Order: sequence, then C-alpha cells, then structure tokens
Amino acid sequence: MSDRGRGGSRGGFRGAAPAARGGRNGPPQPTMDKPKREAILDLAKYVNERIRVKFTGGREVTGVLKGYDQLLNLVLDEVQENLQGVPEGQPTVRNLGLVVLRGPTITLLSPVDGYEEIANPFAAQE
Repeated sequence: MSDRGRGGSRGGFRGAAPAARGGRNGPPQPTMDKPKREAILDLAKYVNERIRVKFTGGREVTGVLKGYDQLLNLVLDEVQENLQGVPEGQPTVRNLGLVVLRGPTITLLSPVDGYEEIANPFAAQE
C-alpha cells in the first residue's frame, strides 16, 4: 500500500529532522519553581486522634489515625467496625485491630470528638 499523503513513516516528520525542530514543544523552557500545592484535606492534625470513616458500600469504622498518603489511603489502629442491619441480640461492633483503608473507597471522614447523632429534620413527622 502506498504512503502517499500520509507523511511517509509513522513519525510524521515532513522535511526537517526531529533535532532541527527542537522537539515537540520547541526549545526547552527554563524551569520556574511553582509554589507547592497545598492539600485540600490536612490530616496531620488528626494523627493519633480517633476518626470515623464511612465507605461507598455503607460500612463505617472508627479508629486511631496512624498514617496516610496523598491518595487518602489511611492506616488506622484499634479499629472497630459498626455493623449495619444486625439482628436483635447480636453484637453491633466488631473489633478489627490495625487496618489499611483504601482511599478511593472512602466517602466520609470525620473526627469522633464532637460527633453526635441528631434527628433527621427532613424525615416525615408522624
């Protein structure tokens, strides 16, 4: 098959060698130091504090934050899972110990201090 009209080789350089063109974006630009972007969520103040974490599937755990990374992967110690939909008479808390939580599955993260459940103001009144 003919390469007519297609620029010859797959590289697509027509006429000039790549070195003569200065690369794809022209000559290299001097690097400028951009200010480091600050994280939206600063978890450093919650290290060694109890936090509550909710996941996409509806699970909920509480534990002491030991570490984290930029992807919001968390390391929690003394973790307790709050079980949902447990039959009457069954324990509602399961002790898990030391765990690693994957950041992409986390939907809510809050400190346990100051956390209290309130009545739903949008629920239909009886």
